[in-house]
Amino acid sequence: MKVLVAVKRVIDYNVKIRVKPDNSDVDLTNVKMAMNPFCEIAVEEAVRLKEKGVATEVVAVTIGAKAAQEQLRTALALGADRAVHVETDERVDSLAAAKLLAKVVEEEQPQLVILGKQSIDTDNNQTGQMLAALAGLPQGTFASEVVVEGDKVQVTREVDGGLQTVELSLPAVITTDLRLNEPRYAKLPDIMKAKKKPLDVKPAADLGVEVQSRLTLLKVESPAERKGGIKVGSVDELVDKLKNEAKVL
Repeated sequence: MKVLVAVKRVIDYNVKIRVKPDNSDVDLTNVKMAMNPFCEIAVEEAVRLKEKGVATEVVAVTIGAKAAQEQLRTALALGADRAVHVETDERVDSLAAAKLLAKVVEEEQPQLVILGKQSIDTDNNQTGQMLAALAGLPQGTFASEVVVEGDKVQVTREVDGGLQTVELSLPAVITTDLRLNEPRYAKLPDIMKAKKKPLDVKPAADLGVEVQSRLTLLKVESPAERKGGIKVGSVDELVDKLKNEAKVL
């Protein structure tokens, strides 16, 4: 069984985000980039399926500029067998990403497609659902457990009321939640081996998808600084402030 895993290059989650002085965008100058944490979970789940003997091949795919190959090499070091880079310098929105991934799915014909449920830079939570619709595949989103049995996959989903388990016919699309697994760290020998693993580069234009975003970025602002709290002397004072100042009562 072939598993296709989509990964995305984002700012490392440990880095403090800086905004450009003109508020035109996030400042990426000398900023450490990394694989989206939800994508790391997706890669880990695919590798675990291979270690269990369920999957026979794990293919990592990303969309973006040439620098995104760094994240593909990370996926290869974590256990993916080969990688596909859909290269474009354009800002890619969720719909364009889903259309490009649908073309890759059409070419690769995987039995399972795993994505992170969202990326930490835009937090849209859209690409997996759009990909499933475009490819005509069943989807299991917010997965906290994945069990493959024959030509079916059972996905335990995290929903508002607790947990929901759905059974999907393969091929299918799954998006991962935080509690699905804990990603491993790449070992130095695996990082060295990853440099020799195949990485196929496909220009986005060759896939026949219009990449240009339909969204216009107007302004980027840092969140307002939170004011320090105060201590009150009594319950009556607390109620008074909640009622008259915060106006929540």
